[in-house]
Amino acid sequence: MSVGEKIRAIRESEGLTRDEFGALLDIPIGTLKRYETNRIGSIGGEVLMKIAQHPRFTKYTMWLMTGGIAPEIGQISPDLSPDGPSNTSDHREGRKVG
Repeated sequence: MSVGEKIRAIRESEGLTRDEFGALLDIPIGTLKRYETNRIGSIGGEVLMKIAQHPRFTKYTMWLMTGGIAPEIGQISPDLSPDGPSNTSDHREGRKVG
């Protein structure tokens, strides 16, 4: 999965439109669309830091950067948070994930 695809997965998992996600992170909508559709080859560190440091998305930092997860310390993938920001438990296993 590309970084752009990961950004889209995070946005969709949180139930956000591109407009909402872009507004939260101060990323122009057109740029965000190009990231998500892999029309921009390299996503800069500044954009990745905006996502990783935003309080709503910090739970995805490890997954975004490395593809790994560590639910025991609150680092999850969008798959483990299907209900968006208010869900902090993996209801499939009953474990706290964030």
